[in-house]
Amino acid sequence: MDNRKFHVGLIGADIQMSKSPALHETEAYQLGLEYRYELLDLAERGLPASALPDLLDEIERRGFAGSNVTHPCKQTVIAHLTDLSEDARMLGAVNTVVLRNGKRIGHNTDWYGFYKNFERGLPDVAKTHAVLLGAGGAGVAVAHAAIKLGIELLSIFDQDANRAATLADQLNQRFSKRCAQPIRDVSATLASADGLIHATPTGMRSHPGIPIDPEALQSRHWVADIVYMPVVTELLALAEKKGCRTLPGGGMTVFQAAAAFELFTSVQPDAERMSRHFEELC
Repeated sequence: MDNRKFHVGLIGADIQMSKSPALHETEAYQLGLEYRYELLDLAERGLPASALPDLLDEIERRGFAGSNVTHPCKQTVIAHLTDLSEDARMLGAVNTVVLRNGKRIGHNTDWYGFYKNFERGLPDVAKTHAVLLGAGGAGVAVAHAAIKLGIELLSIFDQDANRAATLADQLNQRFSKRCAQPIRDVSATLASADGLIHATPTGMRSHPGIPIDPEALQSRHWVADIVYMPVVTELLALAEKKGCRTLPGGGMTVFQAAAAFELFTSVQPDAERMSRHFEELC
């Protein structure tokens, strides 16, 4: 295989507005690589989420170096992979699949992306207690990053209460302390929390809306969103209007993309340059 030529993709639903193709391809151009990033959109193709195995077969057959994976496939993809990186195995979610030597290796660069973005964007906020919305594929990665960032207690809400409870148990075991709990009432919990982390699809163009009762948000809260299309979600617009410190999801996208790029190519990209380009794209 030509080690300067790469074809990669993104598998997910409603991803036509993704900035990943431009982000990856522009950085590759700067590094002198021949690089094509293709969207494999379940919604655009009129396919159900159960078509995931067929898409994996397709990219393998077409000689892709790998693919990013997004909603709703970050957890279901695991059953169709040969092996997992330590991070992906620990988190039970995959956002990057590397195809090499007939094997499909799943990785998770989401947690690192959120960690770096938060560290840069909200370095000095209170971290005694935060609320996390969403315990799905993105939520498990963000939750891990949140505890690594020093958040002492993470209260987790998910529409599937069992999923929230499972994630809380996993975090408490992994970090050998009580650092997470499942919750049923977001508004009541926010009353005693420092901040809110949003890790569901709500706010994306295909899933408009605000995931909480607007009255529950106060000016003292900080709000971190992982949605980046649009850059300023309805949740972030509300938070800014109330005087909250906010963190858009774009930075997470850049840092997870930089890590995925290196996995695909074995070439280290310039994350700062990718960040500047992302701002231009948006």
